[in-house]
Amino acid sequence: MTLPPEIIALIQQLRGEIAVLQQENADLRRRLGLDSSTSSKPPSSDGLGKKARIKTSLRGRSGKRSGGQVGHRGDTLRQVSEPDKVERHEATACADCQNALTPSMETGVERRQVFDLVAPRLEVVEHQGVIYRCACCRATTRAAFPAAVTGYVQYGKLIQATALYLNAQQLVPEDRVSDIMRDLFGAGGLCPASIVGWGVKKAVELAPVEAHIATLIARASVRHLDETGMRVTGQTHWLHVASTSWLTHYRVSAKRGAVPRMLTGGIVVHDHFKPYFTLKEIGHALCNAHHLRELKAVVEYDREPWANKMARLLVGAANFVRHAVANGQKSVAEGLTQRINTLYDQIIRRGIAAHEGQAPLARKPGARGKTAKRTGHNLLVRLRDFKAETLRFLVDFDVPFTNNLAEQAVRMPKVKQKVSDCFRTSQGAQNYCAIRSYCATMHKQGANIFESLVAAFKGAPPQPSFS
Repeated sequence: MTLPPEIIALIQQLRGEIAVLQQENADLRRRLGLDSSTSSKPPSSDGLGKKARIKTSLRGRSGKRSGGQVGHRGDTLRQVSEPDKVERHEATACADCQNALTPSMETGVERRQVFDLVAPRLEVVEHQGVIYRCACCRATTRAAFPAAVTGYVQYGKLIQATALYLNAQQLVPEDRVSDIMRDLFGAGGLCPASIVGWGVKKAVELAPVEAHIATLIARASVRHLDETGMRVTGQTHWLHVASTSWLTHYRVSAKRGAVPRMLTGGIVVHDHFKPYFTLKEIGHALCNAHHLRELKAVVEYDREPWANKMARLLVGAANFVRHAVANGQKSVAEGLTQRINTLYDQIIRRGIAAHEGQAPLARKPGARGKTAKRTGHNLLVRLRDFKAETLRFLVDFDVPFTNNLAEQAVRMPKVKQKVSDCFRTSQGAQNYCAIRSYCATMHKQGANIFESLVAAFKGAPPQPSFS
């Protein structure tokens, strides 16, 4: 029986709508299934149902047993040669015959040491400026106070540095810092506004150091870049980080695309954020941790075999580089490098061919523009077009396999946002970036962060260097 033309047209229309709905359903299920191991979502978004990290590790198993490795020198609490205080414990009678013991019978000492805190308390130092009256002219002269002593009552440098350390480095909000200072040190009069004021003043004083850090990063041969959203004045701003193994610099901008323009030459490692490619005369390296997560998602949700092969190839190439570095080599063997490049091209070529052999994705009625490509196809094209940037770690050992250095740098500011919600003013966000840049860099330089803050409050902050 021949169906009327209008019924045939309706069937075709319904088939098209079903295909569109099936595609939308697949896309939504894919999005709902993504987690931190298959996308750029943070681990905190995985919730209580997140998978065990070891079983889903993108790096795979190293083959080493858990715990300390052979040849590793452990570290534990050890006795010191000069204790702060000594308490002698003496016996008066022999443990066996109960005969009286005298100092002349002493043959040695068994030493045990207890490490503990001295009960913290404020120390109040009164400065007295002597007032003189000249016997000759009867004029009055007042002795000068130290430059740091400006008020009748004030807090000293150590307590200011402690409060700022808790607030900027340990991410404790100002009101809770005030509670800590009251409970531990008896500083009951310390209010959150004072802590904020100390931070503002210190950020201004650390501005030259922050600028010096930015200059050093601009001159570095390899830098790591990343950005993340941050709430400032109730609106979304962007925290930009530029870092090396020895330096970290933070800044806040209202625009995500406000990439650091002071960089010249060298290489930047990033996660393929397109504005980074607008930096001129700079080489690029892409984060393969991002690639591995995307490849894992393609394997789990799209069942595309090429993605698993590419993931194994990238991890294998990273292991070859790690082995070469451990053996003091300057490069991977040329034949091995060529083999990796050949396999890389083969995987890309076969993957694209498989996608081009599939039917195109269904289009919504009335949709305009190019037909959308599948997620795997888009990733294949990106890996093909940016092959040199993806495999740069293979030919330049100064370039790491991932951009983890920058991603680690943005974690603590994100934690601060979760704890304290947002910055009320743009200047407050900039002040935090200046202090945090100083603290993070001092930590990388091997300095004690608290002592570095004390030095800054005393007007002599250490200057960072390349190493």
